[in-house]
Amino acid sequence: MRKTTSWGKAAGWYSNLLEKSSKSYQKDLILPNLLRLLQLKKEEVVLDLACGQGFFAREFAKTGVKVVGVDISKELIEIARHLPGAQKRHLKIEYHVANSDQLGFLKDKSVDKVVIVLALQNIEKVGETLKETVRILKEKGRLFIVLNHPAFRIPKKSSWGWDDKLKTQYRRLDGYLSESNEQIQMHPGENPKEKTMSFHRPLQYYFKTLTNSGFLISRLEEWTSNRESEPGPRKNIEDSARREFPLFLFLEAIKKAQ
Repeated sequence: MRKTTSWGKAAGWYSNLLEKSSKSYQKDLILPNLLRLLQLKKEEVVLDLACGQGFFAREFAKTGVKVVGVDISKELIEIARHLPGAQKRHLKIEYHVANSDQLGFLKDKSVDKVVIVLALQNIEKVGETLKETVRILKEKGRLFIVLNHPAFRIPKKSSWGWDDKLKTQYRRLDGYLSESNEQIQMHPGENPKEKTMSFHRPLQYYFKTLTNSGFLISRLEEWTSNRESEPGPRKNIEDSARREFPLFLFLEAIKKAQ
C-alpha cells in the first residue's frame, strides 16, 4: 500500500512560502545552481517531476524550453495552472496530475531532461519512478536530482548540537545506513496534524538504484546553507558549521545507451 506522500493538504501554505517569501532555499540556493547545471536550450523538453505549484517549471520555461510539470497533488497542480503569470503565452508549460511512476501520457524517448527537486525523499516507489524516467528520456538524456542531504539530514535522527566545553557547534547523527520512514509535519508552526511521509535512504541506495534503473551517475555536488545567524556570541561559529555540513545533495545521471 502506498503511504500518504502528497503535499496537497499544505498546497496553499507551500505556494505562499515560494511566491511571497523574500528569501528561500528554492529561490536563493537551488534555482541558481540548477540553471547553471541544466544549461537549458530552447529546443529542449524538460520534465519537472513532482513539480508542486510550478515554481521551478515556470523558471525553466522562462529560458524558452518546453516544460511538462507533474505532481501527485491535484491541489498543487491547480495552483500551478492559475497563479498570476502562469498563463503567459510565451511560457510553454503543460501540467498533469499523476504518480511519479505512472507517466503514460509521455511517449518513449520524448524528454531531454528530467528534474526532481526535493521530492525523491518523499517518493515511496523510487525504483519504479526512475525506470519510468528512463523510458521517457531520449538517448543520453539526463536526470537532475536535488535531495535533502541523506548523510546529514535524516528525519528525526539528525540535529544541531552545541559543545559548551569546546565552544563549537556540531551535527549529531543517530543513524544513517538503515533505511527508515517518518511522518513529518508539512508546515512547522501551523497545523500539526497535517503530515506527510519522508523516506531516509543512504547514499549507496541512490547510487545502486540509479545504476539498476539504467543510469550512469555523472556528477555530484553538495550545497551548504546560504543563511546566516543573527548577531550574537555564537554567530561566527554557527555560520562556520553551516559551511561545513551541506544541507542538500545534487546528483546528475545520464541514461545508459540501450
